[in-house]
Amino acid sequence: MYSIRKVKTKSGSTAIQVVRYIGHKSMVLKHIGSAKDDIELSVLQRKALDWIEDNTPQLSLFPVQKQKLMVVDRGECIGVTHHFAYQFFMKCIEECSLNYLPRLLIDLAIMRLVEPASKYRSIELLQHYFGIKYSQRIYRKIPELTIYKADIEQCAYNVAQQKFNEPFYFVLYDVTTLYFESFKADEFKIQGFSKDNKSQQPQIVIGLLVTQSGFPLSYQIFAGNTFEGKTMLPVLETFISAHPQTKPVIVADAAMLDEERLAELRKKELSYIVGARLPNATLGLVKQIHSTLNGKNGGMARFPSKHGDLVCDFSLKRYKKELNELNKLILKAEELVAKQELKVKTRFIRKVTKEKIELNTVLIEKRRLLLGIKGYCTDLNEQQLSNEKVIDRYHQLWRVEQSFRMSKFDLQTRPIYHQKHEAIKAHVLICFVALIAEKYLELTTKLSLREIRFLVWNITETHIQDNLTKETFVFRSPTKEIQNSKLAPLISKWNLLPH
Repeated sequence: MYSIRKVKTKSGSTAIQVVRYIGHKSMVLKHIGSAKDDIELSVLQRKALDWIEDNTPQLSLFPVQKQKLMVVDRGECIGVTHHFAYQFFMKCIEECSLNYLPRLLIDLAIMRLVEPASKYRSIELLQHYFGIKYSQRIYRKIPELTIYKADIEQCAYNVAQQKFNEPFYFVLYDVTTLYFESFKADEFKIQGFSKDNKSQQPQIVIGLLVTQSGFPLSYQIFAGNTFEGKTMLPVLETFISAHPQTKPVIVADAAMLDEERLAELRKKELSYIVGARLPNATLGLVKQIHSTLNGKNGGMARFPSKHGDLVCDFSLKRYKKELNELNKLILKAEELVAKQELKVKTRFIRKVTKEKIELNTVLIEKRRLLLGIKGYCTDLNEQQLSNEKVIDRYHQLWRVEQSFRMSKFDLQTRPIYHQKHEAIKAHVLICFVALIAEKYLELTTKLSLREIRFLVWNITETHIQDNLTKETFVFRSPTKEIQNSKLAPLISKWNLLPH
């Protein structure tokens, strides 16, 4: 049988030991510690009783409820963690059925949501914030993550369909560019038309397909000098081959308006709504559009064109804005003509000879006729889709643009520091997983990632260690704010906090 013994030490303290008496001799089984006052003595005796209970084979018939005691003056903060935030984002990953992915991919995606950084820095922060350790050899494993791309896109499709009841009658498509923190180009990362105003740096082109609400479905990476019009069909074919039951109407901006591209879509029996390039239309058609709409705010009309039906609408607000911009450009052009400054390029000027320029009055007339007017081309006739719905569907393109902004700014997809092609593709894939989680949270809670980060990051775990017993106590920060927020339903559903 075990007993607790008190022994006076040379320093005047009282040592607490767990002993076992065999005959007239005592055997010290565990030295618990030395106490300098009655409070420390009580704590050590409690710890000794716990040790005896844990090391006694026979269970007590009347177990005593253990109480954890900590003396504040003897406590030391040894760290603050954010396990709640990690659990929250992990539950979101599970909700999107992505928890089967390699833990490295999931953790790097979570770090994109929490604090975007380089892969090296992300590994440091995973350990610092969450106590998750990785070897620096992860760089060898990162390129291998690209094999999961098709599976991840299938999960995204399922989430859009099952969680948000997304119809796939329409999908939105757009492209963007991601630049590299490098000036060394190759056949893949190469200079091209940059949407980030980084024309001197290598880049890649990303084509992204999203639902009507902006939920990401699929993407592809192209060489940095690829014309964006040539990116749409490969992305669509990949999506449709994975989901042959869907044949959606494609909504894209005017950059996709190319007869060759549209012919390819018609050949595949895919319908489209794309922005029209009205300044390229003939003066006769422009006059017809202007006359029909006649400056009526909200007016709509449909005209035949070589790209299909041309739907146009007039907005008075758009007219005022464009008129102001047009007057500035004309004024600048008139000043250049008056000075005959041949080296400065601007709109509404044309060269007569090598030494003479003049105003392009035909172009100015056409532009004045088009003030306040916007056009949309579609192969769907009015019986299939009304003018109002054509325009409304096109206006939803801001959602794919929003997804690009989320990936570029919230998740800091660019600049890219990787050089090898597979590592570049893995980086984009990690950001795509993070974008799925971010968009899921945004659609579910109506909160931005910035607001969500603030709420979940405020829930911390403070670790206090008793300097005498070396026992660590964990205290969670108050949760009232987050439980009264729009995140409360998810927190309750995922059982993240005690009721």
